[in-house]
Amino acid sequence: MKPLTAEAIETPSAPLSAEMLLAIETEAGSVLESPRSWRRIVIGLVRNPSSLLGLVLIVFYVVVALAAPALAPCPLEDPVLSRRCKTDSYQIPRYGYFREPSPPSDVHPFGTTSDQYDIYYGVIWGTRTAFRVGLVITAMALLIGLTVGSIAGYYGGWIDESLMRIVEIFQAFPYLLAAITLAAILGRGVVPTMIALTVFGWTGYARLVRSDILSVKQREYVQAARSLGASDARIILRHVLPNSIFPVLVLASLEIGTAVLSFAALSFFGLGVPDGFADWGQMISNSRNKIFNLDEYWYIVVFPGMAIVFFSLAWNLIGDTFRDLLDPRLVAGKQ
Repeated sequence: MKPLTAEAIETPSAPLSAEMLLAIETEAGSVLESPRSWRRIVIGLVRNPSSLLGLVLIVFYVVVALAAPALAPCPLEDPVLSRRCKTDSYQIPRYGYFREPSPPSDVHPFGTTSDQYDIYYGVIWGTRTAFRVGLVITAMALLIGLTVGSIAGYYGGWIDESLMRIVEIFQAFPYLLAAITLAAILGRGVVPTMIALTVFGWTGYARLVRSDILSVKQREYVQAARSLGASDARIILRHVLPNSIFPVLVLASLEIGTAVLSFAALSFFGLGVPDGFADWGQMISNSRNKIFNLDEYWYIVVFPGMAIVFFSLAWNLIGDTFRDLLDPRLVAGKQ
C-alpha cells in the first residue's frame, strides 16, 4: 500500500480508496490506543481500591438481581398472595391492612411497611428495578445527547446555534422539578417516570460531546478522511465519536446512580411507581409518615435506604476512577 501523501489529502476530487481510507482509520485508531486505551482502563479499574470496591458492589447487586426468584420467592402458603406474585413478580406481597409497620421477624427478615408490604421482598426485587431504571434512563439520555451533540459539533453554524438554544431551553428548568411536573402529567408507572427523567436528562451529554467534537474534527485524520470523500456519517461514527466518547462514558457512569436516586425521589413523592411496586423509593414512601419515629421504626428506612446508597456509591466510585484514568492532566502528571 502506497503511503498517504499531502497531495492526495489536499485534492478534493481524489476518489475514495479503501486502502487510503484504511490508512487514515489506522492513524485515527492510534489515538484510541494511547493512554486512553481500553487495556489501560481495565487495569486501572482493577488496581484502584475505590473502583475495585465499586465493581464488587455492582457484582453483588447483579447476583442479587439474577437470583431474586430464589432469594425472595412467591409466598406459596397463601393462594391469594401467590397468585398476585405469579402475575407480577414486582408486586410486593401484602400481609394484611394494618397501618403500623411490623419489626423484623423470622417471617419478615426486614419487617413490613405501614401498609404491610414485605420490605425484604421489595429490597431484593427492587434491585432489578434499579438496574432497569438506571441503565435504561442513562442509555436513552446518552443516545439523545450523542446524536444532538454530534450533529451540533460537527456541522457548526446555524445548526449548532439552533440545537444549542434548544439545549439551553431544557437546561433552564431545574432537573428534578421539571421531571416531577412531567411525571405528574404522564401518570404513575415505570415507563412514564423513566420518560420524564430522560426528557430533561440528556442535555449534559449533548454539551459535553459537542465540546469534544469541536476539537476532534480539526485533527489531521478527520480532515484527510473528508478530503478523500468519506461521508459525514462515516467520519462521525468512525473517527469523531470514538475519539471523543471517553468523557461521555465518565458522565454516564456517574449518572446511573443519579438516575436511580431521581427515580426513587419521584416515587417517594408519590409520582413514580404505584403502591406496592418493588422500588426502593416507593418502599420508603409507604412509611414516610413514620420517618420522624425512626427510633422505633428504623427498619422502614434503613434497609431500602442502604440499598439506594450503596448502589449509587458503587457507580460513583467507578465513575471517579474513569475520570482519573481519562483526565489528560492526571495522566500526564503520572508519566
